[in-house]
Parts: sequence; C-alpha cells; structure tokens
Amino acid sequence: MGVAKKLSVHRRMVREAIESAPPRPRKKPERPRWKLKAAVQFVDAILEADRKAPRKQRHTAHRIWTRMQHELPECKIAERTVREYVHDRKIALGLMVRETCVPQSYAWGVEAQMDWYEAYADLAGERVKLQVFAMRSMASGAAFHCAYLHATQQAFLEAHELAFTYFGGVFRKLRYDNLTSAVKKILRGHRREETARFVAFRSHWRFEAEFCTPAEPHEKGGIEGEAGYFRRNHWVPVPEAADVADLNRQLLIACQHDEHRLIAGRDQTVGAAMVIEREHLLPLATEGADLAQTSFPTVNGLGCAKVLTNAYSVPLPAGAQVQAKAYASIIELWHAGRCVARHERCYRRQQQILDLEHYLDVLYRKPGALAGSKLLEQKRLLKLSHKHGHQKLQAAVETALSSSCYDAAAVHHLLNAEDLRHAECEAIDVGALERYARPLPVMLEYDQLLSARLCGCR
Repeated sequence: MGVAKKLSVHRRMVREAIESAPPRPRKKPERPRWKLKAAVQFVDAILEADRKAPRKQRHTAHRIWTRMQHELPECKIAERTVREYVHDRKIALGLMVRETCVPQSYAWGVEAQMDWYEAYADLAGERVKLQVFAMRSMASGAAFHCAYLHATQQAFLEAHELAFTYFGGVFRKLRYDNLTSAVKKILRGHRREETARFVAFRSHWRFEAEFCTPAEPHEKGGIEGEAGYFRRNHWVPVPEAADVADLNRQLLIACQHDEHRLIAGRDQTVGAAMVIEREHLLPLATEGADLAQTSFPTVNGLGCAKVLTNAYSVPLPAGAQVQAKAYASIIELWHAGRCVARHERCYRRQQQILDLEHYLDVLYRKPGALAGSKLLEQKRLLKLSHKHGHQKLQAAVETALSSSCYDAAAVHHLLNAEDLRHAECEAIDVGALERYARPLPVMLEYDQLLSARLCGCR
C-alpha cells in the first residue's frame, strides 16, 4: 500500500508488477465503425456476389476500396478500415497458406516467365471460360496477356510471337511449367524431352527454355503473382466483349495501362524500365515461324476435307488432295500453291463447317438440292444470330424444340413474333406453335401471306 501511495498508482498494478515484471498486454478495445456503417451493405453485397464468381476473379480488399471511391464518393473511409473489415468477413472461409520465397534480382533482357491461367468473360452475352497466356519480364515487370478459347500448341506458339512483338524483342531465357505443348517427357533432374515443334520454334527465335520442378509453382513466382494481379484488376468484374478478338484488344489496352504503375521497391515505372530493357533484348526475327499443324486430307463426296476431327468445305472436286493448315483460330485449305478456303476453327468434334459459296457450282447443276441443304440452314441461322443476337436466337430455338417443331421458319417466326403482335393489323395468332409443325413450304407460304398483310395495313 505504501508503494502504491508513493508512486501514485493503484494497488492492483503493484500486485501485477510483483507477479510479473513485464506488463500484461493491453486489451484492444472494440470500437464501433461509424464511418464504415454506410458502406457495410455495399461491401457485403460484393462479397456475397463473389461466392458465385470464379475463384480467382473475386474482389480483394483493395479492389473493393477502389470501387468505393467511384461508386460511393460520399463515403470517406481509409483503405485500412476496409481491409480490416474484409479480413474479418473472410475469416470464416479459412486462412491462406503463403510460401516464403528468397528475393531475386534479374539483369535486363535475360529472363521472362510464362504461364496459362483460366478466366471467364461474357462474349456476345454468353459466359465463356478462356485460357489466358501471360508472359512477364522479370527485370522490368512488364507483362503481356492474351486470351484463347483453348490452350492448343498453335495458340501457345502464336502468343509467344505476339508477346515478342509487344516487348520489342526476345528474352534470352524463358521459364515454364512442364506444359505438354513444350514438354514431351520429364527426365531426371531438370532435363526434359521437348516436343519437336517447340524445339524448332525456340531455335527460330533463339531463346533458351527452362522448366520448373513439377508441383513447385514458386519457382516462377513472378508470373504467378502477375496473373493474380492482372486478374484482380482487369478481370474483375467479369469483362464483356463481342468476341475473343475484341476481348484481346481490351487486354492489350490493360497491359499498356499497367506500364504506368510503379512496383513497390522500384524507383521507375514499368513503362520506363521497359524502354531500358528493350535495348538489351535479342532482335526480332525477320519473319515468324510456321505455326500451323499441317495435314494432307482428300476431299470427300460431300465436298469436305477432314481436318483433325471436323470436316470443312472446300470448292474442289471429290478426290482432290489439299494441304490443311490448322492455326489457333482458323483453318486454311491450300491447293496448287494457293489458299482455296478459310474457315473459323471449330473445337467441337465430328462437326461439318460449310460455306454456301463452295457449293454454288454444284447447286447450279442440282438446284433441287438447295431446299433441304444443311449449309443453307447454317447460313440462315448465322444471319439470324447477327441480326437478333445469340441469346434471343437460342431462346427461339429452344421454344421451337420444346413444341416438337424442327423447321427454321418456326425459329424465324418466334424471333419476329413480338414485332408482329404489335403491328396494327387484324388479329393473327402468331403464337400458335402447332402451326410450326407444318412442312417448310407451308411455313414459307404462311410467312409470305403474313408479310403481305402487314405491308397492306401499314
């Protein structure tokens, strides 16, 4: 008691000091988050929506805070406050295990790392899973991203050439996973038996390939971190595009935008470092490597040449032999030194990809074959898709099939039914699906009659 009076402290503190010299840890007070209260509903909605989003395209705390600056400008909250709240909300999902890595330094133009990762995008209103190629310079931190429908060897090699063009040169060494496009067999240690096409490709571009130990992704941690950064900042929310080509234009703009960022611990932006590194890269080859997978099919009696598992039309007589070149996105058919047909590559199996123009000579001799020709049906559906959109066409097809109707005219009717119902003319029951079960000539006659009546009343 005398010590407490002498030091002007409570007796409880004296007892605690006698029991233990180091002071006890202070309890952290739980303070109400008054400023965050206005944004709690916004943050909770994002985290709830992330449950349905692809696992690697979910919001981070920083991404949520960035969105709050634009969507809730009246809510002034520190990023640390948002981080703490998001952390507490994600505690129930489990802790993330992180590897401890040794910091590395890289000389200009020496090494780049490459990897594939999956991402989703809405193409023409439909959510599609894509394979994204990424290459990152380890010295400058610059990166190139390009999306494909499938991670084929042709896409793998084509993306390399696009990346070399973006960087303005070739790195002396590229580090990879043990992907099948490059590795045929894993041997002892770091030795690999590479595929013949990949050996020819890297010999053409004069770079060295190194492969990581299986199941050890931290050996190329640079590209792993780059994929995560790019996905969080440019794939969230899920991007929308007309097609893959349109999406890749957006990704290229995103890559160029990232050149303005400053990586922690560096004194110059990615773009400034990229300019310095370009002088140390190997020069680009005068021409690209041959990326096509080549075969020599024979034109069958249906006027098609089989490439891989699908048949593509060609304007040549049956029995003619063609040279087929399969690229990542297109199929080219060559004969007598010239390209006679070009198709968009189909990745489904046992399909017929037909072009109406390839059959004009045959139809001139056999005009009766036009009415029930498969290529005419494909052409009609393709035009309807461009005019009405993929989703509306799909809904019309599903409605017709559910009513046991298999005519293209019925699909055409359903697509225009809404316009017909609003027309100022006498009542016409365009929704009677039993009419769609009629043969195609009857449906076409009905279309002509309906159009004539509409034109007359307008």
